[in-house]
Amino acid sequence: MPERFPGCITRVRGISAGHFTDTRRPTGCSVVIARPGAVGGVDVRGAAPGTRETDLLAPANTVSVVHAVLLSGGSAWGLDAAGGVMRWLHGQGLGLDAGSPETPARVPIVPAAVLFDLHVGADPARQPPVCPDAAAGYAACQASLERGALAEGNVGAGAGATVGKMFGMGCAMKGGIGAASVTLDGVTVGALVAVNALGDVRDAQGRLLAGARTADGAALRDTARALLAGEPPAALLAGRNTTIGVIATDAALDKAGACRLATAGHDGLARAINPVHTCADGDTLFALATGQAPTPGPGLNVLAAEAVARACVNAVRAAASVQAGALWLPACAQELPVAP
Repeated sequence: MPERFPGCITRVRGISAGHFTDTRRPTGCSVVIARPGAVGGVDVRGAAPGTRETDLLAPANTVSVVHAVLLSGGSAWGLDAAGGVMRWLHGQGLGLDAGSPETPARVPIVPAAVLFDLHVGADPARQPPVCPDAAAGYAACQASLERGALAEGNVGAGAGATVGKMFGMGCAMKGGIGAASVTLDGVTVGALVAVNALGDVRDAQGRLLAGARTADGAALRDTARALLAGEPPAALLAGRNTTIGVIATDAALDKAGACRLATAGHDGLARAINPVHTCADGDTLFALATGQAPTPGPGLNVLAAEAVARACVNAVRAAASVQAGALWLPACAQELPVAP
């Protein structure tokens, strides 16, 4: 199997990241932290997003500084983890100064996005289901202090991620979380992406890596080709998919520039995932600009798209197969052939 792309979002100056992975079922959360803060932006392209604090990032709105971004499994339940991220940041003295000398107050700004992984190892009789909570968000922040390479694959927000679900979960494969970075002329752009897509994932040469399998599970179906040939998809429920991620750069950008960087990142999703941005996906990308590098040139958006595409490929290449009850999710490492 080809090597994964090098680089990581933590190569961006001012950025750290950490994961929490639940041991009770495949789920977890990941956090990207900007010290002491970064200009933030967002672009939501999928029709079924689960998000927090995205309106705040619109260029016309007041607050421009973001202290961390949370990516979480657990669908809407996973938004609870953002509270733990806020608590950890507050303990570090990080946050928006929203008080006065008489009444000091500090509010960490933590946008978040979630993906749906409740069909992977969840107990239908348990309410609420096992999902990332505030303690999980706090633990992911603590993990950001650890030295060493940031893990990829079946960790953090990618623990329960799956891909290739157009023809039902029985034909799906394991997704995951991946990171990558690209540096040009002293400016670095990195990405951390949790790939839980309805569609398939391809590499830079167009080779199908992971996605929907044939009915016997022995080969890759090629979702786009199958749909164009008239194969009917399974009944799709909105919000049961979603690729979410963070793009970070050490370039100096304003809020409009950060939002455009997030928009450019979706070009990378479209290169690596097909189909993408569907009515059943909640595809969301955040952008963070720490301003610790020279003024960027016109190629910054190219770097963003490349970093996102590489991170998506890394996510499935690092993933490991999972048996969750009766559900078998093989990973890219199985190297399934493409059906003729």
